[in-house]
Amino acid sequence: MFIDQAMKVATEKSMTFSEEWDVCYKNNTQMAIWPWSELVSFVMKYGYRANKKIRILELGCGAGANIPFFMSLNAEYFAMDGSATIVKTLKKKFPTIKENIVIGDFTKEIPFKGTFDLIVDRSAITHNTTRGIMQCLDLVYTKLKKGRKYIGTGWFSTMHSDYKHGIQDQDFFTRTNYKNGQFVHVGRVHFSDKKHLLDLFKKFKILVLEHNITKTEVPKKNNVIAGWNIVAQK
Repeated sequence: MFIDQAMKVATEKSMTFSEEWDVCYKNNTQMAIWPWSELVSFVMKYGYRANKKIRILELGCGAGANIPFFMSLNAEYFAMDGSATIVKTLKKKFPTIKENIVIGDFTKEIPFKGTFDLIVDRSAITHNTTRGIMQCLDLVYTKLKKGRKYIGTGWFSTMHSDYKHGIQDQDFFTRTNYKNGQFVHVGRVHFSDKKHLLDLFKKFKILVLEHNITKTEVPKKNNVIAGWNIVAQK
């Protein structure tokens, strides 16, 4: 077993750490099933070690879009998600790794024993407050092997059109209660500028920091979708 028995029992009894996302999965929304191309590209370029079995942790695995990709690398894969609904579904879908997929709040604890060669997240950590993100990154730093990497894609930027919508929640960079757009019903959404990201990742060595900005003309003119991709080394 890779988690303590007590933690396993507590996890199985827990309803959810993420009520909004649990509702989404119960309603079959946010059910992406294809690997995210940016994450695949970054892992192959910065995180994959050919001919070496690597130990990978995915934070906020969601509907499991990236699991087939990581399994194709013959990686030792582990995952956490805050939704009891989606974790139950994934355990049935991927029975060979069901013990490695757990319900959990990764801003408070990463319950797996040992350290990892790679920790990844695609727009998961960003659904927390600044304080929660800082707590999570402290845990990520602790659980990474020395010299190994964290890869994060889709960290929302303050240049995103939706940053000025919703309601501020606990700090300047965190918004919630969206009535329309891509962030309806998902609870907290965190946005970052460059200075804020560098501060959040001050324990790490930043190897890559990309700022992607897309402006749509149809159907919604001048709508900006903006986000960050990060590769950080311990």
